[in-house]
Amino acid sequence: MKILKTSLVLLFIGINFVAQSQIKVYNFDQLEPLLHQENDTTYVINFWATWCLPCVKELPAFDKFNRENQSRKFKMLLVSLDFGKDVIKKLEEYKLKHNLSPEIVLLDDPDANAWIPKIDKEWSGAIPATLIYRNKKWQFYGHSFTYDELKKEIEKFIN
Repeated sequence: MKILKTSLVLLFIGINFVAQSQIKVYNFDQLEPLLHQENDTTYVINFWATWCLPCVKELPAFDKFNRENQSRKFKMLLVSLDFGKDVIKKLEEYKLKHNLSPEIVLLDDPDANAWIPKIDKEWSGAIPATLIYRNKKWQFYGHSFTYDELKKEIEKFIN
């Protein structure tokens, strides 16, 4: 009986964990409202992919800043541009393997020529790319960050 109870508890925890690790999938029309929130929160939106080496290299900086600033009016969103078979499973595994704290969503919208200029008119579509904003103050960065660079830029919006 004890083994059965333990198994049921572990099964419940496992189901609950899987449910919490779901990656949301958006097309650009669904994602766009997240790029234009008007409140007293600073938003950091990072466009990346698991196959992009500069993206992967900078993710620890984003994760570290996110963990250190969870008590502040701050929201970080990692927007994956990954594609292919089992992409959701691969993203969930990547998030777990690297213990990433920011929310990850998948942008699944093949019409990049339409949505890229809506984020920034000068953006070529190259990643990594990051958008930091708070209300009407908005800055787009078409390069990767170190932790110190990222912190410096975000602090301009939070303070």
